Amino acid sequence: MSKKITNIAHRGASSYAPENTKAAFDLAIEMGVKHIELDVHSSKDNHLVVIHDDTLDRTTNGQGNVKDFTLKELQSLDAGSWFSEKYSNENICTLEEIISKYAESTHLHIEIKGRTLNLAQKTCTLIRSLEATDMVTITSFWKDSLVETKNFAPEMKTGWLVPMGPGSKWDNEIVEISKKYEFDQICPRAELVTKTLVSNLHREGFEVRCHGVFTEDLMRSVVSSGADGMTINFPDKLNAYLNQKGIEVD
Repeated sequence: MSKKITNIAHRGASSYAPENTKAAFDLAIEMGVKHIELDVHSSKDNHLVVIHDDTLDRTTNGQGNVKDFTLKELQSLDAGSWFSEKYSNENICTLEEIISKYAESTHLHIEIKGRTLNLAQKTCTLIRSLEATDMVTITSFWKDSLVETKNFAPEMKTGWLVPMGPGSKWDNEIVEISKKYEFDQICPRAELVTKTLVSNLHREGFEVRCHGVFTEDLMRSVVSSGADGMTINFPDKLNAYLNQKGIEVD
């Protein structure tokens, strides 16, 4: 079991407020969280925007692909009412405004979600311009996005979300590929994590941060595995559990 665990609010405190909005990020910070995860796509006019899905349908009152709309069009949408009417004023944020607002005091785990050309490079360029490199980790399921990151901005910390898709199995080739491209973190799906896997990844020099922590049972399992951290929709419950166990929270 780790002596210290990084509690990363997944899309903010997304169990309690609409994901990837300032409301969710602010709530996570109110809960005492120092790490926030968020997702990045590109607008039609090449602005970096914070939203999870390729499409607008699930988390806004719009329809269609994010990449087919300008920033002005995207920011005119309601990105909160789907969760609760009290969040009807929440909109889609730019990555720039999120970094500017939060990165001075909060570490941002930025997932390259969209598949538009040079998205990772554009993200790194923005992070550099805002002098936020030390407060950011770049993550992705897409290996190519992380390779692009490392080639363009080797100073950026990177984490590979693996393996892809529910039901997919662990493959030790993940370790060899991560060593080849000098990724910093390997981020396994929570249901696959064991003490042995974590120990092996640590021995290979990787930080281990888990994703897919959808239940409190999985949360406890990740803690007991010795992993270094996890993204979680209910960071308040993780904080309470770690405090109960006497484990330091990062």
